[in-house]
Amino acid sequence: MAQKKIPMRMCIGCRDMKPKAELIRVVKTPEGEIELDTSGRKNGRGAYICKNAECLQKCRKRNSLSNTFSTFVSDSVYEKIEKEFALLEQ
Repeated sequence: MAQKKIPMRMCIGCRDMKPKAELIRVVKTPEGEIELDTSGRKNGRGAYICKNAECLQKCRKRNSLSNTFSTFVSDSVYEKIEKEFALLEQ
């Protein structure tokens, strides 16, 4: 029996390739809002981050979300994502 292919994605914080299931998707919706996509199925442009605070801090330092989505991402968006990350870890 053939092995099933595992989809790989790059974390925008640490820039490592990891299986999609190990990452969390951040999406820019068609309305222009940036939010966490825990289901992985929301419409819009997606970017992936590891499930740890270190990668989110690296992402924030490098402005990776702004570069990925070609738009300005304010600190309030990063703070909102940090709060949602904390809820996921519990």
